[in-house]
Amino acid sequence: MAMSSKSENRVKRWKEQRWILDAVVQTIGVEFDQGRVAYTAGPAGPEALAEFRMAAARIKKINDIDREFARAAVRREGKAAAFEKEGRAVAARESYLIAALLWSLARWPIFELNERLEFLEKKMNECYAKYMQFAPHPIEKVEVPFGNQSLPGYLHLPHKPAKGEKFPCILSIPGMDGTKENTVAMYGDKALERGIAVFAVDGPGQGECFARRINVTYTSPMDAAEANYNYLVSRPDIDADKIVLRGQSFGTFFGTLAASRLGTKVKALSQMAVCHEPGFNTIFNMAAPSFKMRFMYMAGFEDEDEFDKWVQKLDLRPVAKDVKCPVQIICGEDEQLSPLEHTRELAGLIKTPVQLVVYEGANHGIAGSSMSAMLGENPQTIQADWIADRIAGKAAKREEVFIDATGRSNVSALA
Repeated sequence: MAMSSKSENRVKRWKEQRWILDAVVQTIGVEFDQGRVAYTAGPAGPEALAEFRMAAARIKKINDIDREFARAAVRREGKAAAFEKEGRAVAARESYLIAALLWSLARWPIFELNERLEFLEKKMNECYAKYMQFAPHPIEKVEVPFGNQSLPGYLHLPHKPAKGEKFPCILSIPGMDGTKENTVAMYGDKALERGIAVFAVDGPGQGECFARRINVTYTSPMDAAEANYNYLVSRPDIDADKIVLRGQSFGTFFGTLAASRLGTKVKALSQMAVCHEPGFNTIFNMAAPSFKMRFMYMAGFEDEDEFDKWVQKLDLRPVAKDVKCPVQIICGEDEQLSPLEHTRELAGLIKTPVQLVVYEGANHGIAGSSMSAMLGENPQTIQADWIADRIAGKAAKREEVFIDATGRSNVSALA
């Protein structure tokens, strides 16, 4: 088993519905709670997605997840090593990244610190380090001091900087299941293609910080963002006046906290796939129990009742007034993890220009979840161009963009 019985019993609904979860995985597949196969494999392209889908097809219950993705990772890492030995640098690059992402996904269903998680993380790091050797753009592994530990990150540059060249930069904050490894695409990344560097980080409770026990607290996401920001402005190749925050999924909550702390130091905040509900009742008590299992461990809780009391104070409304930069929020009309009404309320409380982009009929995943996302403008393209405009100094508007099922964009004023 991937986890101990103690961890399996941490969340009441997980314990009571464990047999149902296995049945759901057998019926629906590994993406029973969200489309993690697509977003994890995405940065490595279609070859990766095909391999992820083949591994996912062999999964019939929760405990199959780590072993099947680990088996696929072993095979892909072997291919990468063979390509490297033959001097086939591009093939090695592609396979090492695919292997790293497979190892990364194998880690997902382990909601405790144990030898298995540490082994999978070690393999992920080894393969990503090999990918960095052959990557098509400069990547630097970074450890940002944070208390008596450090926050891990990867700084991706669009190209090797010329003498004196400075890049604008996105400080990218993933969601609870996301990691810094699946933040930047190997080819055609939308930020890098626009000449924008990306600092992909694991914040408190996320990615490697999950195992390091750098936990989510009421203030740690803000503290981490400030530490990462201070690191970026210390670099000679980063333009300190052109740093943008970007949050994905639960990173929209962490990102808003970060913006409230950093104020006018950041140029803008862009968010996609929202988690804005005060107290998070929907995601933790109505959605799949896997979300609560993971976040309880991210925050360092073993007792569910204590966690339920603690989480009630997770609320962005009191800090909305402290957000001083333009904000973009991209979400689905049928967001199932955080009802859209809470995002609308938050947008109303932020007094800077806010662009709210809503895809008709789309859920948390947005892309691929509705006709509006398929026929309308790609959400990542909308995001990248909005960020590029803010970096260029263009004025932001306070508006709502509703993309309907035909792909048409309908623009109206935002209250």
